[in-house]
Amino acid sequence: MITVFEKPIVLLKLEGFAVFILALAIFWQQSFSWSLFWATVLLPDLALFGYLVNAKVGAQLYNITHSKFLPSALAVVAIVMGNSLFSALALIWFVHIGFDRMLGYGLKYPEGFKVTHLGAIGK
Repeated sequence: MITVFEKPIVLLKLEGFAVFILALAIFWQQSFSWSLFWATVLLPDLALFGYLVNAKVGAQLYNITHSKFLPSALAVVAIVMGNSLFSALALIWFVHIGFDRMLGYGLKYPEGFKVTHLGAIGK
């Protein structure tokens, strides 16, 4: 019998769920603005316009905005500067990435939007 933890895709989706819930809970606990949340939560998806150039540019822009590196850097800057706006934006970014991973949207390969590190979308 195969357990949930022996299926890497399931484990990665659970990890995405954990990031999503944790970032959302911290955002709520800090009493940040829900107007800011709804106004910015989809901003990382603007990178999808890179696919209008070609699949390679689209994948690169998507991966830059959907990896945890930039929101982590923003969170560090927010902590060092004591900037609550940056903290809120970093958490919103983590919510977005966690939600995408939970749904199975992984980092992209240049072969096309549906080819991700989590496997092909729709399979």
